[in-house]
Amino acid sequence: MDTAAYRFCPACATALAPITQMEDGGAKERWRCPACGFTHWNNPTPVLAAIVELDGKVLLARNAAWQHRMFALITGFMEAGESPEEGIRREIREETGLETLSLSLVGVHDFQRMNQVIITYHAQTQGQVQLSPELAEYKLLAPEQVRCWRAGTGLALAQWLRGRGLEPVFMDPPAA
Repeated sequence: MDTAAYRFCPACATALAPITQMEDGGAKERWRCPACGFTHWNNPTPVLAAIVELDGKVLLARNAAWQHRMFALITGFMEAGESPEEGIRREIREETGLETLSLSLVGVHDFQRMNQVIITYHAQTQGQVQLSPELAEYKLLAPEQVRCWRAGTGLALAQWLRGRGLEPVFMDPPAA
């Protein structure tokens, strides 16, 4: 069981422990507070992603914090009070400076390794690319030049390509 998110109860500061209790689906072990009963549910976090299309090309960007020279979709987290559509429009604007003209839902994919659920949109955009400091560089590729990866947003990108009549080509993951 992953304790990375919580080690101590946010209500009373007691150390959390793996405690089994009966729930709707039967007995379930979760990190719980033995003092006050707080339960760390450890539910997946929703993440927004965009296949950004600018002038018929797909924009892929490299996060400045990544050690490998890997390019990926524009992603981010929703903020309180915004819809997924509002959130991805904001992320696109903040990270690339582009204006979103239209959005269409590509799909929803699980990303177990990060305990996330990724909601991916195709975004038609316009403007001049102006990267935020979060991103180091970008590429604009014709859809048939895009290479997919076998997890998370790479699977969404492959789904989008198939929807356009293109068979996705998958790349090998970077060496660790």
